[in-house]
Amino acid sequence: MQTPTYIFTDDFSGFEEVFKAAPHRRVSFEKGDSLWASGQPFSPIYYILSGTAMTCIHHEEGRRKILSFHGRGTVFPVYHANQFKIERSIVTQALEEVEALEFTGAQFRGMMQENFSFTDAVIDWYASYVNLLLYETAHQEYNSALLKLCNLLYLLSDKKGGPDDRQIHLSQEELADVLAVNRVNLSRHLSRLRQEGIISTGRKQIQVLRPDLLADFCSSETV
Repeated sequence: MQTPTYIFTDDFSGFEEVFKAAPHRRVSFEKGDSLWASGQPFSPIYYILSGTAMTCIHHEEGRRKILSFHGRGTVFPVYHANQFKIERSIVTQALEEVEALEFTGAQFRGMMQENFSFTDAVIDWYASYVNLLLYETAHQEYNSALLKLCNLLYLLSDKKGGPDDRQIHLSQEELADVLAVNRVNLSRHLSRLRQEGIISTGRKQIQVLRPDLLADFCSSETV
């Protein structure tokens, strides 16, 4: 059974030759660049070849909430025919150098019309993103800051291979922006997890040492 995903990678890797064969423009972004103009609806559409981008929603009072991360082999934003006002508050920014294939909405729609397997992959991607947003709704509304933190660390580390690979490369500021919690509270809860030997921390990284103990702190919708 699939768990919520904050970091999207390789969702469309099996269709990379389809992307390369279709009409497109190859583009690159430096660290800090936005993938489209701030205040504009989602346009164009990118298939990411390398690098990682971060998607945030910005509140008019200046705060932000990190929604998701997008790495190699995924598409963002996936095609839809409508324009939604909330898109003007959403920014996707390169966290490092990003290489991508750029498509117009019409070009992307053409690929979907020609390849039903590709269309199925688009639907599955949307289902995964909706699953994340539904999870976030319950996650943010009902859980304490400690529970939110443990849920997030568990989900981010659960994709890794072995004990030595369970490193999460996020700063405390970024963790706070994902969770929408106060950084002082976040620091206190991280300290508790360190003291109990569940995690270790370094500069812009957290390593989960005992996922079994971390799971004991998580809510039922996570584990």
